[in-house]
Amino acid sequence: MLIGVMSDSHDNLPKIKKAVEIFNRKKVSLVIHAGDYVSPFSLDLLDNLECPYKGIFGNNDGEKAGLIKKSNNRIKESPQEWEIYGKKVLVIHNFKDIGHALKKQHFDIIIHGHTHIPEIYRDGSCLIVNPGECCGWVKKKSSVALIDTEKMAAEIIEF
Repeated sequence: MLIGVMSDSHDNLPKIKKAVEIFNRKKVSLVIHAGDYVSPFSLDLLDNLECPYKGIFGNNDGEKAGLIKKSNNRIKESPQEWEIYGKKVLVIHNFKDIGHALKKQHFDIIIHGHTHIPEIYRDGSCLIVNPGECCGWVKKKSSVALIDTEKMAAEIIEF
């Protein structure tokens, strides 16, 4: 199955719209957002996804109650451990906070954001993915990631 991953959208509506278009074109089965939506109104564009989405809060998500309500309770506190398509997945906004300690629990996939730097690497059998920043404001490049859970491979898509 193909999972779309985004993070750090920071209310940049044109970039969120573009990310949704990419995910729909790639026919992802699920989108995971690794935090920093910022305001509830930015979730309106995620309703255009042709698949479900869920995510976690980032450090800039101040309107948590509004985000929870607008997302129909699909956004949770960070970190979250989810079973997705038979894989044990950790989703955390700031990997530095507790991510390295949690790695010892053996996850198949770890998804994080916060740094605005896209990266894909392995630690043993664990696939670690940071999609970079959707907003494009800090690093001047917008990006999302795709994870193929069958091949246990990922790619970054810049736009």
